Amino acid sequence: MTQTRPLTGDEYVESLRDGREIYLYGDRVGDLTRHPAFRNPIAMTARLYDALHDPAERGVLTAPTDTGDGGYTHRFFTTPRSADDLVAAQGAIARWARLSYGWLGRSPDYKASFLGTLGANADFYHPFEENARRWYRESQEKVLFLNHAIVHPPVDRGRPPDEVSDVFVHVVRETDAGVVVNGAKVVATGSAMTHYGFIAHYGLPVKRREFALVAAVPMAAPGVKLICRTSYTAAAAMHGGPFDHPLSSRLDENDTILVLDDVLIPWENVFIYGDVGKSQMFTGHSGFLERATFHGCVRLAVKLEFIAGLLLKALEITGTADFRGVQTRVGEVLAWRNLFWALSDAAARNPTPWKNGAVLPNLQYGLAYRWFMQEAYPKIREHVLRDVASGLIYVNSSAEDFKNPRIRGYLDRYLRGSGGADALTRVKLMKLLWDAVGTEFGGRHELYEMNHFGSHETTRLDLVASQFSNGDIASYKSFVDDCMNEYDLDGWKVPDLDAFDALREFRDGLGG
Repeated sequence: MTQTRPLTGDEYVESLRDGREIYLYGDRVGDLTRHPAFRNPIAMTARLYDALHDPAERGVLTAPTDTGDGGYTHRFFTTPRSADDLVAAQGAIARWARLSYGWLGRSPDYKASFLGTLGANADFYHPFEENARRWYRESQEKVLFLNHAIVHPPVDRGRPPDEVSDVFVHVVRETDAGVVVNGAKVVATGSAMTHYGFIAHYGLPVKRREFALVAAVPMAAPGVKLICRTSYTAAAAMHGGPFDHPLSSRLDENDTILVLDDVLIPWENVFIYGDVGKSQMFTGHSGFLERATFHGCVRLAVKLEFIAGLLLKALEITGTADFRGVQTRVGEVLAWRNLFWALSDAAARNPTPWKNGAVLPNLQYGLAYRWFMQEAYPKIREHVLRDVASGLIYVNSSAEDFKNPRIRGYLDRYLRGSGGADALTRVKLMKLLWDAVGTEFGGRHELYEMNHFGSHETTRLDLVASQFSNGDIASYKSFVDDCMNEYDLDGWKVPDLDAFDALREFRDGLGG
């Protein structure tokens, strides 16, 4: 038997040279692995794949496959069967996140949130259960990279999706080979750098069978078109370089409009089709939400450690780290970091029993993460802007200024940092912090953290709906009833408490 293994970094890069149709700045992108908009983000992703083959990382990142092939894979691609398995997966997610400093929200293990459920939950996808099992094996053995596009474009959202068929994804005809699909999805983050697109419907009910589709689409399939937003990586290369744009120059997961123009999706890539009820049940019965929120919570905790470190270094270099008010806000940033680690720990260590011996991360902590992240990230960014303040823009234009002897002396004198830090160190740090919170790249990350798991209303409503459905809210109300049932107008109804009737009689006597 040939033992399988994940792709290497070089193999991942080569797998993207498949003629996929990507458009940016009016032109079709040729070899995206060499293009200024994608080359560095692809290289950063290749680091993740290479880490799976690094003996120093294998113990944290990988586990034996459970497909019977004798190989190994990223831990989050396998079926967890205990809290220990989920804690190990948490460590693997965190380790990969650290390789991108927490800034790759849609790394390959993000979609393992779905792919890793298919082994235990294959029967849910009947009559396509064998497709689910095959995808579980193949994605695990290769560590395939899928993107994620399940939200309808912001067009006529006030109308039922079935009435917006010129925009929303739907099947236009069935063939012996598969279903032919038209429509668009928003926002297929990182899709240009992935192997497949995962499409489904989320948030709006569908009534017609042609809209009831959950499937995977190869990014190079004829008719698939990726229309990209502005590239922060290309802009960084044009207007500066790594010194001036250290995050955006290598970690931009370009968000794209995913267009499907008469795309044939083979039957073997279909998970749900034609079953309106099942397509609406997908979010609650697939296990994806439980695992995706778990992944997101771990990744955000890592990212906040990076931001906290940046903030602390910036305050030290500006000489304000010991100010009382500043320290209180640093404390809040650290508290948010601790909260997200605690939520991910709780989700892993209090798993929910699921199907066929599998367990899921506890969804209640995942739903709490969805809400808290929307509150935390803007506040943390505000604290950075408030306390580092003008220090963020008290910098020169680019690295080239330091190479000009006519102004280098002024830079060294007037841009130096506190505590003996030289100007080069101070400017390098401030440009990194500005890229994190002030550039278009930084603004996009605030938008991402606030919305990528649903609108500010959805995250709250889902918390209520979840605890209604699992009986928690009924138990909370019953808890109150237990208290209220211990007394009435005449006093205590339980034998171990005393209403001191004699004192009341004495009080009444005084009143008379």
